[in-house]
Amino acid sequence: MTTSAVYPGTFDPFTRGHEDIVRRASRIFDRVVVAIAANPHKTPAFQLTERVELARGSLADVRNVEVVGYSGLTVEFARSRDISVILRGLRAVSDFEFEFQLANMGRHLQADIETVFMVPTEKFTFISSTLVREIASLGGDVASFVHPSVESALKRRYAR
Repeated sequence: MTTSAVYPGTFDPFTRGHEDIVRRASRIFDRVVVAIAANPHKTPAFQLTERVELARGSLADVRNVEVVGYSGLTVEFARSRDISVILRGLRAVSDFEFEFQLANMGRHLQADIETVFMVPTEKFTFISSTLVREIASLGGDVASFVHPSVESALKRRYAR
């Protein structure tokens, strides 16, 4: 029996914290699908296709990871791919309340899909996509927060 997990998010951009969660999850689950949400309610810095390519580049060396874009409900995406686990990252206690609500709603919508929480390695707990975008937009150095290909994309995006 193989167990697959989906790690959903906007990933705008994909950070070292996200990468850490996926790499560690790839040692636990047989297959990890990084599902990048189109999320029409947000205005991302990068288009969906760009976010998918940046995440793929960051994870190219991990054999049991797939990166795809999607729209709609995460539980529906998981069901359509025969995935039984939704993986969520928790950086701080402040993340827990929202993630707890998502997990309970997901369970209500699709009772046979479990949510598993993972905490990033301590050195990545302060990194968020929002902060990375802000630092990059102000010309700051984000090299330690993102993969080199993501850093290059951020530099191009925020070139003055």
